[in-house]
Amino acid sequence: MNIGVDAAALGRANTAVAATTDVNSGYWNPAGLIHLEDHQVSLMHANYFANIAQYDYIAYASPIDDRSAWGISMIRFGVDDILNTTELIDSEGNIDYNRISLFSTADYGFTFSYARKLPVPGFQYGVNAKIIRRVIGKFANSWGFGFDVGLQLERNDWQFGLMVRDITTTYNVWSIDEQEYQKVANAIPGENQELPESTEITAPKIQLGVAKKFNIHYDYSILAAANMNMRLTKTNDILATDAVSIDPALGFEFGYTDLVFLRAGVGNFQKVTQIDNTEKVGFQPNIGVGFKYKGIQIDYALTDLGNQSTALYSNIFSVKVELGMFRN
Repeated sequence: MNIGVDAAALGRANTAVAATTDVNSGYWNPAGLIHLEDHQVSLMHANYFANIAQYDYIAYASPIDDRSAWGISMIRFGVDDILNTTELIDSEGNIDYNRISLFSTADYGFTFSYARKLPVPGFQYGVNAKIIRRVIGKFANSWGFGFDVGLQLERNDWQFGLMVRDITTTYNVWSIDEQEYQKVANAIPGENQELPESTEITAPKIQLGVAKKFNIHYDYSILAAANMNMRLTKTNDILATDAVSIDPALGFEFGYTDLVFLRAGVGNFQKVTQIDNTEKVGFQPNIGVGFKYKGIQIDYALTDLGNQSTALYSNIFSVKVELGMFRN
């Protein structure tokens, strides 16, 4: 749930908390759904780690009336066709490759979003209810539930956003197949002697955002956006204390006649410890392009999953469609 959705936002280094105004607001900040004028659907696909993992997303949203909107989305991140070698050796100590089977591990996130305008002009809020489903073949699975809350404020062409993820803390409760677990419990002496913890906790995270769009001679525009991503614990973020850790991000989008878009951004600033115990600052650069015509928008982003030396890039593709175009 932390990776992000929509190639347009990913190309700007995820700086979408304040600027999001479409169907993808259900992920970035549900308050942004209030800007919808018609039904929208969004699709995204990405391959991660040299095509080992598949990341997919689908969302739908629409206005309810002139003061409220709703949306629904699903995310899946999975690795399929993993070799299960727990029964490779039979009871007589012989290796039998016919005993190898395949399994998948996948995480699912189902989000239900609602947004509404507040009495103050330009001020709106949104709420997400999330169901988390995690499956590791036949070995283990879990269910979880949590909430997000978002706010947006527009003043003098400036946009401000606040997103609190997992505001009530998200809990996942695991169910482990003990019979399957016993097959690997003693595979390595001294390891896997006890069942893993059955409860997984996701602590709240806070994102603050600001954005402004500059129009230049009618045909050209520049959207500038910045985020402050905060976790209430000490991490290796570039700004870290015992109480809070802060990871800044900056993104830009250059547009021509609301038809063609070029994007760039940088974020995920981290303190990285080298082999010689010295520290350097790592960061994640992103770039992207987009094309929009008659209610159909196609976006592409090139994102860096690791630091600059590893060049672990991923290609992200997404499509957004205004369903009202079919009625017209």
